[in-house]
Amino acid sequence: MKSVCFYFKIHQPYRLKRYRFFDIGNDHYYYDDFADDEIMSRLAANSYMPMADTLLEMIEKSNREFKCSICISGTAIEQFQLYVPEFIDKLRQLADTGCVEFISGTYAHSLASLEDPEEFMREVKAHDNLIYRLFGQKPQVFANTELIYDDDIAMLVSAMGFRTCLTDGAKHVLGWKSPNYVYRAVTAPSVKLLLTNDKLADDISMNFNNPEWDEYPLTADKYVNWIASLPEEEQVVNLYMSMDTFGSFLPAGTGIFEFMKALPQFGKEKGVMFSTPSEVVGKIKPVDEISVPYPISDIDEARDVSAWKGNELQNEALRKLYAVAERVNLCDDRRLKQDWEYLQSSDHFYYMSTKNMADGASHAAFSPYDSPFAAFTNYMNVLADFLVRVEEQYPESIDNEELNSLLLTIRNQASEITSLKKEVTSLRTDMENSGDAAGEMVVEEKVEKAPAKKASAKKAPAKKAEPKKAPAKKAAAKKATAK
Repeated sequence: MKSVCFYFKIHQPYRLKRYRFFDIGNDHYYYDDFADDEIMSRLAANSYMPMADTLLEMIEKSNREFKCSICISGTAIEQFQLYVPEFIDKLRQLADTGCVEFISGTYAHSLASLEDPEEFMREVKAHDNLIYRLFGQKPQVFANTELIYDDDIAMLVSAMGFRTCLTDGAKHVLGWKSPNYVYRAVTAPSVKLLLTNDKLADDISMNFNNPEWDEYPLTADKYVNWIASLPEEEQVVNLYMSMDTFGSFLPAGTGIFEFMKALPQFGKEKGVMFSTPSEVVGKIKPVDEISVPYPISDIDEARDVSAWKGNELQNEALRKLYAVAERVNLCDDRRLKQDWEYLQSSDHFYYMSTKNMADGASHAAFSPYDSPFAAFTNYMNVLADFLVRVEEQYPESIDNEELNSLLLTIRNQASEITSLKKEVTSLRTDMENSGDAAGEMVVEEKVEKAPAKKASAKKAPAKKAEPKKAPAKKAAAKKATAK
């Protein structure tokens, strides 16, 4: 009998308000509360609440044979507590059924696993403590921010006591192998790996409402038949999707909720059961080891971490942020620590991506900024103020000359970025007129490298206590609401 594991991801970053150079040192509140309230309330009404009700109905009508998992960041929980507390009550109802497993992750949905192993482990512990306090579960399965994973992270996951980790079934890692098995981490053999089946997940999230898809319309019986017809030895299918797919990206009028409600019935008829990941690894043994020498994720076509670390804008922001990790965690300022959590959200760096083609369109669609350069400028303004506050806590720990250099650079960024954008526009126009493919490479290089010269000219605010290097190249996640 085949097992299907549904994982529903819930995360929403705190939206930064437009923060300008003259606010640095004067205004220490960085968040757009009106935008946060509107976004959370809208998503809850259209997606989270009706999806939670759908899951409760699926569990009840299947006599608790339908089971699933939920991955929710600590910062998302804080936003729900502030704006939509009734959703936390729904999550408690789901936990009380005994059919929903809460998955471990980073508190702030951060990139700490890539930047600072100690901060990464601290965030995971904070996240799991919150899950236990609210829902009475101690997470047993780990899923990093956007399923970021490599061999070094596997060792950190093992060191934290986890024996199961979910990551992406990336084709360049698997090769000819199928994601529908349980594997072992090559650097931590005690850690079992569950890999997502991106094709079957996309059939719902990307194609359910796509009339040009050759399998349209997708029905529950057809979908279950596809799973049931997989080779007999392929015993587990992991489907990882954002919960706001249901009701937001796929509105209720598409029939998505009815599709979900019909799955348990057809699954029972076809010998397909819906399980939690802990149940799966408890009964299915690993078939092989998987080696992942370079970080993978479930984002973009390349399934790597270039969505957040693909240019010097992003890397400069990350360097300056994590340079003060140790000092922030040693201080007693609750508000400073809270802002530290919120500033780590991976979304801030996602908005700075300068990718082109389909990946670039996806980044732009989710970004509240006009351009990656605007996202970088706004974030660096906020970060500069944050560093001023860290300096006040530890005046000896930050070089004033370097801090002033950062502030001066930020002051000049607006004109620099305007000039850069004009240059890029001119290059693209020349490329389109000439049809020269090499021109596209020049544009790409300008977009990604030009700002780097400005950013890297300023050194990181702190020379001391830089993030400790460990076997991992990454780490991250969130805290109590700033109000």
